[in-house]
Amino acid sequence: MRSINSPTKFHAGKAAAVMVLAFLLISAAYVLWLPDVRPLKKNNPIATSYMLIRERQAGAAGKKLGRNMVWTGWDDISENLKHAVLVAEDDTFYLHKGVEWESMERALKTDWKTKSFAKGGSTITQQVAKNLYLSPSKNPLRKIKEILIARRLEKNLGKRRIFEIYLNIAEWGKGIYGAQAAAQAYFGKNASDLTPEEAAALAAALPSPRRYSPVKGTRFMERRKSQIVGRMRASGYLPDEADDEGLDESLELIASSTGTIAAPRDPADPVLTGAPETVMVSTAAPDK
Repeated sequence: MRSINSPTKFHAGKAAAVMVLAFLLISAAYVLWLPDVRPLKKNNPIATSYMLIRERQAGAAGKKLGRNMVWTGWDDISENLKHAVLVAEDDTFYLHKGVEWESMERALKTDWKTKSFAKGGSTITQQVAKNLYLSPSKNPLRKIKEILIARRLEKNLGKRRIFEIYLNIAEWGKGIYGAQAAAQAYFGKNASDLTPEEAAALAAALPSPRRYSPVKGTRFMERRKSQIVGRMRASGYLPDEADDEGLDESLELIASSTGTIAAPRDPADPVLTGAPETVMVSTAAPDK
């Protein structure tokens, strides 16, 4: 009996070993194959992996998803929006080299506690890598590849170009991509003309742009917008409250549709999902 079963067990074990080896080789190939990002120095992307995925998902549901994207150069995007996105999404952007390891460590600890992959700890550079080339998947291998692409982007492009790309490909609603399309869709104006409160509203929606609208406020969104304004002030991008009563009046107008007006809170409040817990003002000038 033993002589009959032994070859069967041997072949089964060999087959399992081959499958494991094949899996490891495929995983390594996936992670180590990296796109050539050098053309992005001069060429603007006309589509991203995220856009194509969203459109395929809509098609599978029998719907057609349009693509509203108007490329806008760095100088034609409001400084208010740049500042609002920085403090909300990645306020150490000009200090790190593509990956903010402390934020990622905090995110991993949170994921471990919650037994999920809810927190990503991604920098703006990582988000560019993910949007351009990858998917919304929470697969750990995808995360590793995101980090490798982010480092390549930092090496070949430069901070200003990376940030410019991000502001043009970021999703701001169903079929709405980039600052210009978002400014027109929500405020009926160009991205260059966004006020601080409008910029804060757009930045507040970035973590979940298909869930939250910059203009249809909820208590969470109003609080988040006020947090972003507080961080902009704390970072020196806006005057103190006592010197800028008009800004608070404008915030009240945006909040009036919900009947809730949230006063600016402590800028370190963790409600600013994806932002570090402390405000760090970079002294490094953006790349030209």
